[in-house]
Amino acid sequence: MGMGGQHQVEGYECGLSPETQTAARVELREDEKTREHALSQLRHWILKHPKIKNCRTDAVFLLRFLRTKKFSVPLAQDMLERYLTIRQLYPNWFQNLDIKDPAMEAIIDSGYLVPLPQRDRLGRQVILSCAGRFDPYKFTSAQMARAHSLVVETLMDEEENQVHGYSHVNDESGLTMGHLSAWSLTDIRNMLRCIQNSTPMRHKETHFINIPSYATKIIEFAVSLLNDKLKGRVLVHKNLDELKLAVDPKILPKEYGGEIPMAEMIATFKTTLHAKRDELKALDDMYIELSSKDNCTSTTSDGLGGISGSFRKLEVD
Repeated sequence: MGMGGQHQVEGYECGLSPETQTAARVELREDEKTREHALSQLRHWILKHPKIKNCRTDAVFLLRFLRTKKFSVPLAQDMLERYLTIRQLYPNWFQNLDIKDPAMEAIIDSGYLVPLPQRDRLGRQVILSCAGRFDPYKFTSAQMARAHSLVVETLMDEEENQVHGYSHVNDESGLTMGHLSAWSLTDIRNMLRCIQNSTPMRHKETHFINIPSYATKIIEFAVSLLNDKLKGRVLVHKNLDELKLAVDPKILPKEYGGEIPMAEMIATFKTTLHAKRDELKALDDMYIELSSKDNCTSTTSDGLGGISGSFRKLEVD
């Protein structure tokens, strides 16, 4: 926190490949000047913010929000405020992201959530989720959510991901009533609102395969809560062959017809998790003062209490 803003902007070494810098210019209107100007505006705003008491101000962290919002500083400020708020409103979803927590390690080891080591042809980070590998009788929905947070927080500081965004592949074979009953509809609604309005990730595509018939309705309900832009990015495939037309099979785990066994992918990712462990735990030092109206126990029609106003402001990106 205490570092002078100027010093940090100069200390920023752009971590993007030349191709990605071009993509950032075209898609996000990003160049060196825009970037420096936006970073110093955002830092100044954090410094003066009456409620933000502690927040990372390093370039890579702030660029998560600026790149997600195509360098609109006001939209990035909004998202950062909401990001800090949801971490505190739902600490059991977003805090204490520790690979040494036995539950987290077991969930990662199971292969429930695996970031693929190779990017797709559009340079995106692909995250594979296999519902059948999550044991809903051993772990809670909060632990499931926290495992997702652990994974994405590990990926969000990678600048290539910030520019190219993410593609999600969800294999729902093995999804049971045990999984579904772990989540209340209010939880689903709150979680989706958190994901689309408060998480600095460019979600480019979400693929579903092998949805069991009894889960169709729940997944339709979830998709109906997304904004139109994200709705248009959800693709449902009947089976693996259909998915392979959309996602390069080479980058999938060997079990899905790719080249690298899933166990190897998990081991590689765990090395990263251990390397970033202190960094991930330090996220919990960030602090924003919640006003009484943010209290999520007060029940309004959408179960988010007074914060709903600020969420609704920005339904559409």
